[in-house]
Amino acid sequence: MQQRYRLAAVVLGAALVAAPAMAQEVYVFDAKHTTPTFEVMHIGFSQQRGLFGSTTGKVSIDRTAKKGTIDVSIATASLVMSQALQNLVKSDEFLNVEKFPTMTYKSADLVFDGDNLVGANGDFTMLGVTKPVALKVTSFKCAPNPFNKRPMCGGEATATLKRSEFGMKAALGAASDEIRIAIPFEAAREPS
Repeated sequence: MQQRYRLAAVVLGAALVAAPAMAQEVYVFDAKHTTPTFEVMHIGFSQQRGLFGSTTGKVSIDRTAKKGTIDVSIATASLVMSQALQNLVKSDEFLNVEKFPTMTYKSADLVFDGDNLVGANGDFTMLGVTKPVALKVTSFKCAPNPFNKRPMCGGEATATLKRSEFGMKAALGAASDEIRIAIPFEAAREPS
């Protein structure tokens, strides 16, 4: 009987050694700590900023193979600015939140420097227009959450784009065409 258990243990151990390692890790964005922001220059005097309070998405990373995916969706109606600007930017002149309730970013081309995620090449969709946008990722870190001990990753992704390329051409003389986007993010690992 004992010999049978030893044999089963040897067979199970050999199977575990022979099985390919599952290197793919999936992380789900924490909506409370993932708040995309943007800034746009107003009449050459000041940077006006806004943030989006509702973001969902996932990041899949295979650090061994140095690849992965990003899939992010931002609710345009969750924009927060001063009330007058918020209403204007949500209107059909700019974000047109009724017709286009989401903006998305999708990438299957993550960029690594050694073991560090440093960027992504993907497609950004706004106002129904999709264009390639490269994200720069800084301060990327993965470690156990100090409170609940779940594995998590975080950092900041940034990009600069021209809003006119997505069809947002209102008030180009008053507000700059170039917009800087920053997405501080935290994401918890999905249980396997």
